[in-house]
Parts: sequence; structure tokens; C-alpha cells
Amino acid sequence: MANKKAKMIIDKDFSVAPVDKRVYGSFIEHLGRAVYDGIYCPTHESANEYGFRKDIIELVKELDVPIIRYPGGNFVSSFNWEDSVGPVEDRPKRLELAWRSLEENKVGLNEFSKWAKDVNSEVMMAINLGTRGTADACNLLEYCNHPSGTLYSDLRIKHGVKEPHRIKTWCLGNEMDGPWQIGHKTMEEYGRIAEETARAMKRMDPEIELVSCGSSSLTMPTFPKWESTTLEYTYEYADYVSLHQYYGNQEDDTADFLAKSDDMDEFIRTVIATCDYVKAKKRGKKNINLSFDEWNVWFHSNAADDDISKNHPWQVAPPMLEDIYTFEDALLVGLMLITLIKHADRVKMACLAQLVNVIAPIMTDANGGGAWKQTIFYPFMHASKYGRGTALLPVISTPKHDTKTHENVTDIESVAVYNEEKDEVTIFAVNRNIDEDIELVTDVRSFEGYKIAEHIVLENSDLKLVNSFGQERVKPISTNQSTMDSGTLTSVLHKASWNVILLKK
Repeated sequence: MANKKAKMIIDKDFSVAPVDKRVYGSFIEHLGRAVYDGIYCPTHESANEYGFRKDIIELVKELDVPIIRYPGGNFVSSFNWEDSVGPVEDRPKRLELAWRSLEENKVGLNEFSKWAKDVNSEVMMAINLGTRGTADACNLLEYCNHPSGTLYSDLRIKHGVKEPHRIKTWCLGNEMDGPWQIGHKTMEEYGRIAEETARAMKRMDPEIELVSCGSSSLTMPTFPKWESTTLEYTYEYADYVSLHQYYGNQEDDTADFLAKSDDMDEFIRTVIATCDYVKAKKRGKKNINLSFDEWNVWFHSNAADDDISKNHPWQVAPPMLEDIYTFEDALLVGLMLITLIKHADRVKMACLAQLVNVIAPIMTDANGGGAWKQTIFYPFMHASKYGRGTALLPVISTPKHDTKTHENVTDIESVAVYNEEKDEVTIFAVNRNIDEDIELVTDVRSFEGYKIAEHIVLENSDLKLVNSFGQERVKPISTNQSTMDSGTLTSVLHKASWNVILLKK
């Protein structure tokens, strides 16, 4: 028995909002081995007729990712989309400035759109507002979405794609607040070009949704003034504002690392407040919702990446951003997913960055080797699989602790999702106390007739344990750590553990 106790109430009437399935989106950038030697490897034994790995397609389908951001990322800010269409043998090789690599353009817009359909996903297209602008964005939109009878729609048809791609969601640039970005802009510069581009794109296709570029992290010196200034320009046309955030454990302080999801929560709350301030200032009617379209743990590979870009530039698909994730990284990914679900009323899209090989849940061994699941694969898969429905706001009473840079950190972080269609309730919970098990007693009386279907746990005594090809040391198990009696659910949550408790009628 656990000495420490926590209490929670979940009630079907305490709802936040329906969870938009696009919260379980991801991201593929032309960076490192994400595309080449990742999703695309024509020499691989599992490659289909288009050169895409079927084993990777199956793993992505297991994650059930509804939307994938493409083709960047920093890559997009010097990208000429025309390089990536037409006969492959005619496409130019380009020096790729963001990551100092050589881009051969063997996979482009039409190939990626085909692959996205194969994995049951939509494309979230990013446009280049770094080195290009309004005209190029409109040409790309015409190529993608206009049926026929114009220069660029007929060019698409000539390239063998008769039906338009009908891409609905478009990012107005990427991280334009960042001095590292090719074509970095001031707030006013970005606001103006984004407004003009958005106006023209919506005139061409009023059905599309647009994401205005937000801050690259909570710690940017221009945050949140960047949002309040740029949204003054884009409010009328934008539907979302983007947030990006990565976390690392450079200090090797697990307790403090697991508290960083609290910073993510603060980031989201501040952006919502800023959006609502602009809405009030504009006397507006619509809410700007949030697209958290880059988030993950990222720090393991930093030194190796610096070495490649400085000392070994202009390679084709060099092994960059290949973080090998520990068990504790999976716990923080679970905590970040809980945070996103809690804000289902305003966070409508999110992209785990990225999907294959580059800070990714799925890895491949180099040069066409096998594929395997990283530790972070599992919390993401669980959330995507069981986190569809209505987010419920849990009322929690939990012990707390302080860490090196955080105060009043809750031991238990939890959220529930009610899927009325399937008569299912799922409780996601992380015990981020790294020393003690905790007994969680949950009042579920509003779900009469529901029984425990399964309690899934991801846990390990070695917080630094990693997975590798053929050696999956960190993977979930089913346990009997939960019992139910007269509407009271009692669960033992082991120290440092990710828990998925599934109730069914």
C-alpha cells in the first residue's frame, strides 16, 4: 500500500470541450533522415512502388496521426516549392541553408501528399515567408487546391495529379521571431507580410484555415509582445496562432525536468490571454485558437548536430537531431499530452515534432536497417488511441513538492476523456513523484455501470533506460493496480509512472 494519497473527481458534466483529433498530429521536415532513409528508402526490403517503407507506414498508422505538418520547420524559410514537383530527374539539387545539408528533391509535395493519404493523415502545409512571399504562397495554393484551368492547377495535372490536394490547413511561415531563421522578421515586418499573404490566400480559397506564426518558445525575449503585435495584423484572417516548445534535462535533475510541463501550461495560458486581449482590442467576435505545432523533448543530440552543421556540411540526409529517448523523456511527453488535453477548448491542433528519426517516436537503423519504437512512442499512441472524445476537467487534491526551479509541483497530474459513442472513459495520469507510490482515489459515480477494462502502465526503475532495434526495454504492461467499488476507483500509481485507466460500460 502507498502511504501517500490523492483524491480526484471526474464527472461527465465537468467538461472542458471536445478534443480535436488534430491535437495528436505530428511533423515531418526535410531535415536529417526524416524523409530520406526515414519514410522514403527505395532500396529497403519493405519499400512500395513509390519508394516508401511499408514498415514505417504501419508504425505511423499505429500512432493514428490525423495531421502532419510539412515540409518544415526551419527548412521552409528558404524553400522553393517548385523544386519539389515535376519529373524527379529534372528537379534541382539545392544547398539547404537552415540545416546546411544538400536537398535532392527526390521526395516533394505530390509524393508526400500520396504518403500522407497512405497513413490516413492530412497535410498541414507550411509556406515560405522567409525568402519569399505572397505571390509564391498563392501560386502554391493554386497548384494544390484549384481544380483546373489555370497555370498552376494545370501544371499539377501535367505532373500526374488530376484531383486537387485540397489542403485545408496552412502555416504562414515558421518561427519568424527567431534570429536563426532564414529571412527572420521583426514583429511589424512579419505582421504585414502575413496579413497580405493571408488576405490573398483566403480570397483564392475561403475554405482554408491559416496559422499565424507565434513565438518559438516561452523564453523568447519578444514573448508575448510578438503575439500581441502580429495578431493585430493577422487577426481578421488567421484562425490559429502557433506555439513551439522543446524541453531538455541538461542538468540531469529528473524532478525538475518532470515539472517542465507546468511551464508548458503557463505558456498556453499566456498565449490564450494575449489572443483574447487582441480580440477585445479589435472588438472582434472570433476566438483565435492555438496550434501547438512543435513540441517534444530535444537535447540529447545537440553536440552531434553542431558538429555536423559546422564541420561536415552539405551532406544528403545526415543523421541530425537523432535523440535517443530515455524512460524519463516518455514521462514528460505524457505530461505534455495531459497539458494539451486539459486545454482542449483552445488548443485545437498540436504536432509532436517530429515523426521518424528526427526527435521522433519512430527510429530506423541507418542505410535501410530495421525500425523500432522509442520510449516516447507509447504515451503518444495511448493518447491518440484513447484520448478521443470530450476532455473532462478533473478536480484533484494531490500532495505537492518543490524542485530546483519550480514550486508547488503536483505529484499527480491527470486528465480524463469521455467517449460517449464508445461508452468509454479514459483517465491519463502521471505520478511525477520519483520516490514514492501514491494511492489515487477517484470518484466516478457519474459513470454508473462502468467497470475497469484495463489499467496500462509504463514504468521502469531505471529512468535512463532506452529502447533500440530488437531491444525494447521500455514498453507498457497491463496491471491490476486499480479496483472499483460503488463508483469509487482506487488506483496505486507507482513512483515515476505513466498510467492509462480505461473504464467501459
